[in-house]
Amino acid sequence: MSLAQDLLIRARAAKATVTCAESCTGGMVAAAITDVAGSSDIFERGFVTYSNTAKQEMLGVQAATLNAFGAVSEETAHEMAVGARKAARATLAVAISGIAGPGGSEFKPEGRVCFALASDQGTIGETIDFGALGRDAVRQAARDHALDLLLRNLPAE
Repeated sequence: MSLAQDLLIRARAAKATVTCAESCTGGMVAAAITDVAGSSDIFERGFVTYSNTAKQEMLGVQAATLNAFGAVSEETAHEMAVGARKAARATLAVAISGIAGPGGSEFKPEGRVCFALASDQGTIGETIDFGALGRDAVRQAARDHALDLLLRNLPAE
């Protein structure tokens, strides 16, 4: 069973809905969820906010946050998740912002991805350095980690 299939089954049982705010994955989380028949029971909409302007306009990310921490930061991912959850009226929202590659810098290397998960219990964030695996592999790893974050944080049934 795929992560998305497991998410559908468990979210249905918990009567939960989910959404996503994606940057470097460009809609891969939403695609994985909606690839599963019946996903409309738990997923109504997602947000692909690749540019800083989109993050601000669609999710309410503050310019001050972007200026202080950059797009690839837990602080920005936090605001993305909170904004997505509010806009979608979802139980859970996951946000992803990272450097899939090629490229990066000494301070933000290729393969660094910041995640946030917003729920009634608040928002948690984490940063994972997947390494310079190549663009496709980093994006797939980020997608799978985001789905796993949603699964691990579903409310009790």
